Amino acid sequence: MKKILWSCLAIVLAILGLLGLKTYIDYQSGDHVSGDKVLNFYNWGDYIDPDLLTKFTKETGYQVSYKTFDSNEAMYTKIKQGGTSYDLTVPSDYTVQKMAQEGLLEPLDHKRLTGLGNYDRQFMNLSFDRGNRYSVPYFWGTLGILYNSKKYSAQDVAHWDDLWQPKFKQQLMLVDSARDVLGFTLISQGKSVNDQSDADLAAAQGKLTSLMPNVKAIVADELKMYMAQGEANVGVTYSGEAAQAMQNNPDLRYLVPSEGSNEWFDNLVIPKNAKHKDAAYAFINFMSKPENAAQNAKYIGYATPNKKAYDLLPAAIRNDQAFYPKQATLDRLQVYDSFDKTWTEKYNDAFLAFKMSRP
Repeated sequence: MKKILWSCLAIVLAILGLLGLKTYIDYQSGDHVSGDKVLNFYNWGDYIDPDLLTKFTKETGYQVSYKTFDSNEAMYTKIKQGGTSYDLTVPSDYTVQKMAQEGLLEPLDHKRLTGLGNYDRQFMNLSFDRGNRYSVPYFWGTLGILYNSKKYSAQDVAHWDDLWQPKFKQQLMLVDSARDVLGFTLISQGKSVNDQSDADLAAAQGKLTSLMPNVKAIVADELKMYMAQGEANVGVTYSGEAAQAMQNNPDLRYLVPSEGSNEWFDNLVIPKNAKHKDAAYAFINFMSKPENAAQNAKYIGYATPNKKAYDLLPAAIRNDQAFYPKQATLDRLQVYDSFDKTWTEKYNDAFLAFKMSRP
């Protein structure tokens, strides 16, 4: 009898698992859902716990149409073109500033936001959006170096300049981002990540080109998978991506070079042409609840700006200085400023020239 009961239970669990998988696939399909009770959500890939989307629908009745992008530039272009209407998206700091300046974002009605008091004050009212007129923080983190501790020590990758060492030949993976890759190169030369000097940019491009013999691949979200599988021993990536890789490979470690790096902030914003603004406000309020923000942080691996959510996290996560750095490290970090079209193109062209320099 017990065997029969256990068999029935296994079948039920399997059916529930398939239903859950179907729900996740529906969210990932990205097709817009018709009707009034809809949220068209445009987010980075693998950047929310899918169970939270299900929970949001159950609590509010809003169906979620979920589509992803892989860069701020791709998202910005899609929103600016206006052919597709999204109700909520997740730009990084400098892109919030750029979109606000171009009139692409809806000013937020703070009276409709019920959870702003849950956020840590140090992550509010930042330079790219004073007064949080357009944005509510979603995640924050750093750019750093992910490495295999069985192959190398922290001393081997303590500085950005270390990446140029010959011993790393064909060992390095880079995130596919002009601002990030040129940014750490500029820092290694004692410059700002927001440098707008033609001479400095040319020098950075020249130095970066000399890094190419060490580069195995320049990739996007898949970097964490490749590193976890041992396809490379060193990678430049974001703190949250590193956390996910480390969950799958306990030999991996993450650090921020001592001379500093980029501190980035991703944010929830409502595009100006959003058709379901009630749904957007409902989702922002839903994600501002400490229990939901904490669940999302544990699933994604990025640092939460929600102070009350942070307090709910396990001590092992709260005390991990690689992902919640001490103030001394934070003081050495730089936030990206928004570039105009000319300087955006200059950085993109320099990065493209670097990628084309592979023999």
